[in-house]
Amino acid sequence: MEQNAESISQTIIDTINTIFSSLFSSIDNSLYDTLNNLAFLSEDLLENSFFTNFFHASSSNNILLVANSLLIGFSLYYCIRLLFSYLIGNPIEHPYSFLIKLLLYGICMNQSLFFCKECLNLNYLLSSSILEIGENILGKDINFNTLINQLNTVISVDTNSLNVFSFDGIIRSFSSVSLLNLILSYSLRYIMVQLFVFLCPFAFLTLLNKSTSHFFYSWLRIFSSLLLLQDLIAFILVLLFSIPISNHNIFSKLYVIGCLYALIRSNHYLQSLIGGINTNVSVHMQNLKNSLKPN
Repeated sequence: MEQNAESISQTIIDTINTIFSSLFSSIDNSLYDTLNNLAFLSEDLLENSFFTNFFHASSSNNILLVANSLLIGFSLYYCIRLLFSYLIGNPIEHPYSFLIKLLLYGICMNQSLFFCKECLNLNYLLSSSILEIGENILGKDINFNTLINQLNTVISVDTNSLNVFSFDGIIRSFSSVSLLNLILSYSLRYIMVQLFVFLCPFAFLTLLNKSTSHFFYSWLRIFSSLLLLQDLIAFILVLLFSIPISNHNIFSKLYVIGCLYALIRSNHYLQSLIGGINTNVSVHMQNLKNSLKPN
């Protein structure tokens, strides 16, 4: 009877290990190939027909047509305010100053796609330089694919060797869940960057009026935080690869866990430093869960 209980327990454990091994292997093979593309964005993000049609001058669905219409509306609003200022003696912004702002911000608004592309390109060069410096110093490729391969080498995902109830199994489970969390978070960031590129013409437009200029500074702070996140990711990856991951070194394994947690929390750290929005999917899921709880 006792032997049968032990046999059943061992069968359950083996089944769980097999399920998790298959799950980790399928995730590694199907999802993590795109993690580098999601984390490190370049101007290629905007090189597609969708953005071209929306920002092209000859397109009937041009978003700049809407922005220029609002630009005319801002100009008419200023003219009305200027007229009333002469009637009631309430001074407002000088016409020459407004015309200079109208010309300057009008040009920036109509060249907003070029502006965003250059920001993406410069930021990509910065993050690539950080990774390249790290690769030259450490003598190894620094990217998520290399990280996953090292984790699979040190903590095997083979069905005959993985034990999710062991220390290595716990680390492997945490690393897979963490990397899956990163994929979801970086996917959300990927979408938010595109959204804020669409808002760029309207952000420049709001600079024409002091009462609406706060929108531009909020847009700039959030857009900057979304871009600078990949530079922080590059720094953390260099730190992660600076210590060799060994199967017999517990400290190196704990160091990997710490770096993965830092990658997950990097957006939160950047948000606390310069502001912006939180792209951590787990935080949004927790907030959604709390909102669904009965009072």
